[in-house]
Amino acid sequence: MELLLLLGVIVLIVIATVKYNVHPVFSLTIAGIVSGLLFGLTPKMVMDTISEGFGKTLSGIGLVIAFGTIIGTFLEKTKGTKVLANAILKWIGLKRSPLALNLAGLVISIPVYCDSGFVILSSLNSALSKKSGIKMAVFAVALATGLYAAHVFVPPTPGPLAAAAILEADLGLVMLFGMAIAICVSVSGYAWALFIGNKLTTNETKNEIQKVVEDEEIEVLPGLWQTLLPIVLPLILIALKSIAEYPSQPFGTGVLAKTCSFLGHPILALFIGVLLCFIMLGKGRSKAKQLWVGESLKQAGSIVLITGAGGAFGAVLRTLDFESLLNVGTASGWEGLLLAFGIAAVLKTAQGSSTVSIITTAAIVAPLLTTFGLESTVDKALAVLAIGAGAMTVSHVNDSYFWVVAEFSKMNMKTALRGHTVATLIQGIVGIVAVVLLYFIF
Repeated sequence: MELLLLLGVIVLIVIATVKYNVHPVFSLTIAGIVSGLLFGLTPKMVMDTISEGFGKTLSGIGLVIAFGTIIGTFLEKTKGTKVLANAILKWIGLKRSPLALNLAGLVISIPVYCDSGFVILSSLNSALSKKSGIKMAVFAVALATGLYAAHVFVPPTPGPLAAAAILEADLGLVMLFGMAIAICVSVSGYAWALFIGNKLTTNETKNEIQKVVEDEEIEVLPGLWQTLLPIVLPLILIALKSIAEYPSQPFGTGVLAKTCSFLGHPILALFIGVLLCFIMLGKGRSKAKQLWVGESLKQAGSIVLITGAGGAFGAVLRTLDFESLLNVGTASGWEGLLLAFGIAAVLKTAQGSSTVSIITTAAIVAPLLTTFGLESTVDKALAVLAIGAGAMTVSHVNDSYFWVVAEFSKMNMKTALRGHTVATLIQGIVGIVAVVLLYFIF
C-alpha cells in the first residue's frame, strides 16, 4: 500500500507540473505534505520534517547555486562563451569543427544553462557550416549534445549540485567522476551528429548564414584566460579538497591539506570564481555588474527554492522503511544505480525538466541508498550520476531545451526528434553504462 501511495504521489507531481503548470516548488511541497500524511505522520511531524529537510538541503548549496549562476551570467553577458568556443575550434581545426563545438558546449554548460548556451553559440553553427561545407544539422546536434552532457553531470550546474546535497555525496567526487562521464556522453552525441546530421535538413537561408559571418567578424570578445580562469580555478580547488580529504590522506594532515580543504569548500571556491569575474570580466562596467548580479540572483532564487523543496520531500520519504517495503535485502549496488536511472528517466520523459527530474529522483532514492549498499563516498557520487544519466533520457516535445535546439537550428519537429531526441537517448544509455562500469572498478 505504501508503494502504491508513493507511486500516486509521483503521478501527482507529474500531473501538477505538466497539465496544470504548477511550479515545481509547489508541486514538491504538496507532495511532501500529502505523502507525510498518507504515510501516517502527524501534521506536526510532517511540517517539522519538511522544515528540517528544506533547511538542511540548502545549508550547504544555497550560496553555491547563487555564485555559480553569477559566473554563468558574466560569461554569457561578456561573450566569454564564444571565446571558449573559438579557442577550442582553433585547437581542433576547421575540419573537425563539429567536435570543437561539441567540446565547447561541454565546458560552457558547467556554469551556463544549456538553453542559454545554445542560444549564444547557435550563430557559430551557421558560420562554421558555411566555412567548412558541413551541414548545419551536424553542428546543431553536436553542440546540443555537448551542452546537455555537463548540464546533468557536472556541478555547479544546479541539478547534480542539488542531488549531491540531498544524497549527501562528496561534491568533488561528483565533479571528477561527472566530468569523466560527461566527456564520454558528449562524444557519443558527437558520433550521432556525424551519423545522422547529413540525413537531416534545416530551413536556414544563405542570406542568414552570411549575416552571421559578418556579425562575427565585428564582435569584440574578452581574452581566453579572462574567460577560462573563473570556471577552471573553482573546479580545481573543489577537486583538491576532495583529494586532500580522501581516507588515504595523500596531502598529509599539515598546512597543505588544511589549506586545500579550506579553499576547496564549494562556497569559497565559487566565491573566488565570482571575484575573478568581477576583476577579469567586469572591468569598467560597474552599473552592468550590478544588473548582472541582480539578474543572476533572481534566476538562482528559483533553483534554490526547487532544490529546498526537493530536500523537504526527500526528508519525508526518509521516514519510511524502504528496505522492508521493497524486500530488496539481497539487491546489489548496481541494481540500485539502475533503479535510480530508471526513475529519473521516467520523470524526465513525463514532465520534461532535467533539473526537476534529478531533484525529485534524489529525494526518492535517498532512503534507498542503505538498502542497496550504496553508502560509501564513491557509491553516493555514482548514485548522483546515475540519476543524471536518467534525467537526460529523453529530451522531446515537453522539454524547453528541445524547442530551443529546434527553433535556433531551423529544424521542424520531426527533424529535431530524429536528431536531438534520439541523441539524448543514446547519451543516457552511454551515461548509465559508464556509471555502472565505474561502480565495478571502484
